[in-house]
Amino acid sequence: MSSFLEVGTKAPAFSLQNQDGDTISLKDYKGDKIVVLYFYPKAMTPGCTTQACGIRDSKRRFSSKGIAVLGVSPDTPDKLDKFRVKEKLNFDLLSDPDHAVAEAYGAWGLKKNYGKEYMGVIRSTFIIGKDGKILHVMPKVNTKTHHDDVLDWIQENA
Repeated sequence: MSSFLEVGTKAPAFSLQNQDGDTISLKDYKGDKIVVLYFYPKAMTPGCTTQACGIRDSKRRFSSKGIAVLGVSPDTPDKLDKFRVKEKLNFDLLSDPDHAVAEAYGAWGLKKNYGKEYMGVIRSTFIIGKDGKILHVMPKVNTKTHHDDVLDWIQENA
């Protein structure tokens, strides 16, 4: 079973390639923006598409609050680019092919599907403050309301 990072701990640093092949690092945002780092299993699957499109449609609300959203999956940058283009996504998708970042955040663990157990990405979200510390952990997310759930939490707490 995975164990998620605790609120108040320093968010693990990372540098990953985005859908354009550019390197995006957590430190790029420190002191400037709140970062919503969300982990999702696979680009272009129904739940992941619903979740990403909700964020896309809420981009103005995120930006107006000084929030950067980063989606992380094991997909290659090429597949992430196809996902971005197909769904007209307007935020960075990061490639974590060896799931090292997912593991660092506790978002990699045992999953069950149709009676089978396997290791995979646990759909979860981490809200990281401008100081680089974890403000909030969402260990389970609803793909349909994820964007509103995140914005509501930030509105009330950050």
